[in-house]
Amino acid sequence: MTIKVIGIGEDGKEGLLPLYHEWIYNSERLAGGHRQLSFFPEYKGEKVILEGGLKQKIDSWKSNPKDTVVLASGDPLFYGIGAYLSKKLPDVTTYPALSSLQLAFARIKESWQDAEFLSVHGRSLKGLAQKISGQKKVCLLTDKKNTPAVLARYLLHYGMKEYEMCIAEHLGGENEKVQWLSLEEAAGYEAEPLNVVILKAENPKPKPSIGIADDLFKQRKPDKGLITKKEVRVLSLSALNLKKDSTVWDIGACTGSVAIEAAHICTEGSVYAIEKNEADIEYAKENAAVLRADIHLHHGKAPENMEEWPAPDAVFLGGTGGNINKLLTLCVEKMHPHGRIVLNAATIETLHEAQDILKQLGCEVDITMAHLARSKPILHMTRFEGLNPVYIITAKQKEMTE
Repeated sequence: MTIKVIGIGEDGKEGLLPLYHEWIYNSERLAGGHRQLSFFPEYKGEKVILEGGLKQKIDSWKSNPKDTVVLASGDPLFYGIGAYLSKKLPDVTTYPALSSLQLAFARIKESWQDAEFLSVHGRSLKGLAQKISGQKKVCLLTDKKNTPAVLARYLLHYGMKEYEMCIAEHLGGENEKVQWLSLEEAAGYEAEPLNVVILKAENPKPKPSIGIADDLFKQRKPDKGLITKKEVRVLSLSALNLKKDSTVWDIGACTGSVAIEAAHICTEGSVYAIEKNEADIEYAKENAAVLRADIHLHHGKAPENMEEWPAPDAVFLGGTGGNINKLLTLCVEKMHPHGRIVLNAATIETLHEAQDILKQLGCEVDITMAHLARSKPILHMTRFEGLNPVYIITAKQKEMTE
């Protein structure tokens, strides 16, 4: 069995090389989406529609081998079926066509090596804000659900008005249309299903660096002390050892300062945060929108619904709500073997209890006491005003350190 994956554009069979026509008509099986197969109504062999149940269909080919041609849009190795087939089956060769991305950038006369490429085709928009934030040029693959209008409204929610949106429809076909719109205009535009979106900002708002100033977060007044202070936040994020693709839990998120910073570090991961105070969760939502961090925010008392969260690589506990034993047990049980738990304790009683529980759960525990002070002007001089001491407790499973 040989499998040839051939890229095909909006111009259909007319855009294919004569050799590709020969391979298609001489094959025993032709597979692809409805649109791709419609270009070859006269094909005599077996036709397979690759929309739904993909794994089952591909697995069946192993027991029923035939010389097969798979038709896919543009470059099948760019967010396409080509890579999947190459992993699942032997003797797969890919022949890409001009991708819609190449055509889109050619139409707007822009280079594309400096662009960020993202796909929301068949994917959730969750986490997209922090991926786009700070980028000058972004190209997005869309679908019938995540349309240009939906994307524009999403970006407006996060205040990304510095971006213009290029909507390129039916590229390479008779009905090709390419236009630039403001996000406000794009939010009401009904695009054709086959489209590519390019976002461009001459002066994009920089991504926030680690250690966002405390006064940039909306907080309850007069209880401003509830936020994890910038200096402690930076130390805690460092202790979490976050990676680009980490899954993070923030328990007792308050105004969301740790979750928001983590989201900008873990742009390929996800952040789940829970807060029991209704006023704080509303502030967290506002802060996330202003600071362009699309995170999973839950209003409730931990560990409500946390059993359904994906296993974390890192857990931050800014507050335990009196459930410290139950919470730490759940975190250790659910956490990936390489994961870390960081707990901020303000009292020696919480420190002692947390350390004891974590050791009973088989964790190695490290503790840092952060006793910090900030400068404050007094007349023509400067004095220092101390912040409340915080114990930063870091735990990881012992077997990972041996």
